[in-house]
Amino acid sequence: MYTQLVEYVKLRSMSLTYAILSVLICSPSSGYDLAKRFNPSVEGSVGFFWSASFQQIYRELNRLEEKEWLQAETVQQENRPDKRIYAVTALGKQQLCQWIAASEEMAVIKDELLVKLYAGHLVSDQTILTKLETHRQQHQQRLAIYQEIKNQYFKNPQALSNILKFQYMTLLRGIHYETGWLTWYDEIMVLLKLDHYQRAVDR
Repeated sequence: MYTQLVEYVKLRSMSLTYAILSVLICSPSSGYDLAKRFNPSVEGSVGFFWSASFQQIYRELNRLEEKEWLQAETVQQENRPDKRIYAVTALGKQQLCQWIAASEEMAVIKDELLVKLYAGHLVSDQTILTKLETHRQQHQQRLAIYQEIKNQYFKNPQALSNILKFQYMTLLRGIHYETGWLTWYDEIMVLLKLDHYQRAVDR
């Protein structure tokens, strides 16, 4: 168990490394601006599919600079502390390309809601229905954000630059995930409401 935990932590750290490189390869930025891109928002990017805290990101930036995968330039600011702008080095780009070409495992599903549904027969129907409705609202909100990004930045996918086309692919994955979740919700609600009605009749 301990060995599996260590390997999981290593994997998370390794993936954060390349998530950072993937963002900075297109847009050198300060650590603060980079960290904001790991939080989902209307302008978000990698934050929709990989999360990290400010502390994790700054720690990783220092490590990557020591490995010479990143280089930082200090920029002076009036009436504000100087900031460091991080950019990917040739060595960092080489490492990122090798990582992209390497094989990867299928993503492991760890969904707390599914575990609860698995044992959902232990609680009242209303408890489950209320829980699912809350999640439905959250997924609808996330889908609306994705659609807003698509309409604002990706109106004509065929005319996108090569860089933006690949970013658009990740957005499409998010859209398909959310629409798939909502389709699943509609299907199971029919089952749950039918079961709820049958229990009421049996009483």
